[in-house]
Amino acid sequence: MARSRSQFHNAIEYIGPRPQKPKKPNFFGGWVIVAIAIAAGVYFVKPWIGSVLAAGKGPSEAQTELIANSLVASGKPGDMLAAEALRYSNRTVTYDPAYFKIDFPGGDVPLRKGVAADLVVRCYRKIGIDLQKEINEDMEGNSRQYPQLWGSNVIDPNIDHRRVPNLKTFFSRKGETIKNSRDASTYKTGDIVVWALPSAEKAETHIGIVVPGPEGEGSAPWVVHHPPGEGVKWENALFDYQLLGHYRYSAE
Repeated sequence: MARSRSQFHNAIEYIGPRPQKPKKPNFFGGWVIVAIAIAAGVYFVKPWIGSVLAAGKGPSEAQTELIANSLVASGKPGDMLAAEALRYSNRTVTYDPAYFKIDFPGGDVPLRKGVAADLVVRCYRKIGIDLQKEINEDMEGNSRQYPQLWGSNVIDPNIDHRRVPNLKTFFSRKGETIKNSRDASTYKTGDIVVWALPSAEKAETHIGIVVPGPEGEGSAPWVVHHPPGEGVKWENALFDYQLLGHYRYSAE
């Protein structure tokens, strides 16, 4: 007996997967994923934020002292020098290259004044090394080894140690000279770096001390220096200028 068209259509009511009951959302699993993402973000982004804040607003005194204390604890001359440089970065010092008549040895210009060379001299004095005295003694009998740039052949303990070319010569004669490089791994805390600053009139030498970044020991090398016309800075500027010299000196 033939099927009617209506019977055929009645037999095919639905073709497809069986309807499923809607699942309840798993709020716990979602929050776990969010928490993990936040933790990972804090872990990886926190150091970067610290660097940005230090570069933009300058390091806090507490942050500086914390890193400085950890450096001093090592007992290494380079670390101790870097610690003093970090502490110096919190000082308010007006850039002033004026000539001052000062005591010898141990003489210094007014504490609220100074230049890049004064920063280096003052930090070395904090670890027991008087560059004013050592440079003066080395220039006695070796003055021709030093730059003749100031129109005078007279050794002057008031100013000789405050001139970056003289510091550069002294460190190259008495310290360890490291090949100039843009490889950050070759720079240790307490190293001395000499740069050439761009100038519309003439090339100007500049000097600074290598220190850790805001994350502390093991971080990328930063520098403490006193740029012309500015205040003392702790910043990520090691490779911002043309490198002229890289030295390591501890008088050992």
